[in-house]
Amino acid sequence: MKYTEDHQCPDRSELLKRTKLNIEKFGLQVMSIDHTDYSPPFSYSIGLYESYGHPEIICFGLSAKLCHTILNHIAEVIQSVEAIQLEHEYSNIFFKDSRCQFLKVDAKNMNDYFGIAQSYYVDKKFPALQLVWTDRNDKFPWEEGFQEEFLYNQPLLDRNMNFKFREPTNLGIFTTRQWIESQQPILTVLHEKNGDWQFLTAGPLADDDYKLVGLKHLIDQDPTLNEIFDLQYGQAADRKFIGDEWVITDLEDEDG
Repeated sequence: MKYTEDHQCPDRSELLKRTKLNIEKFGLQVMSIDHTDYSPPFSYSIGLYESYGHPEIICFGLSAKLCHTILNHIAEVIQSVEAIQLEHEYSNIFFKDSRCQFLKVDAKNMNDYFGIAQSYYVDKKFPALQLVWTDRNDKFPWEEGFQEEFLYNQPLLDRNMNFKFREPTNLGIFTTRQWIESQQPILTVLHEKNGDWQFLTAGPLADDDYKLVGLKHLIDQDPTLNEIFDLQYGQAADRKFIGDEWVITDLEDEDG
């Protein structure tokens, strides 16, 4: 993931130094991560735990400017009123009286979203909460009638650790006969620019080796594939064996 502050990407050591200064001065630092064609934007706090003993806060799908305002407002609430309560409905966080709730971020999701915070806290573990907002119909993502267009703007970090992909669990993806019949490991994953996924065993592969299966079936058989859930459109991920580190590259243009 591309980590930014106010849409810039300074050197990590300089960023950590600036983070420390802002926490000392203001009580927190807000990190904002730009959206891509595939991944939603998100922002999170660093310093609430250090300054107030309160979990850090993360929020998805909103502009960096709005998240910065919201997180600073939350810090004021924590400092002057009380700690944020889990699964309690708040109507005073947003300025248009929209409802929001806070969910506990599962520890298994921390590595995916809190990179700079983890660098700042070094080996010290810290808790985090996710601010979840309602859609135009004032519905939460888990409520009936939530607008589908916003469904993947807020990955819910208190659940779904066994299936992190943003697509439906029954999405049809291409894999190989060798994986289905011989349990050969998936070593290459392609996320094409049109959104299609391919999970491939070692080549060479013939045309009749490609088979269509449900995405969840594949992930259930090999949970390590969750590690590349945020592979962007037009990217490939390669490894030499299950458990190896993925190497991410850009796919070549078909007409290139």
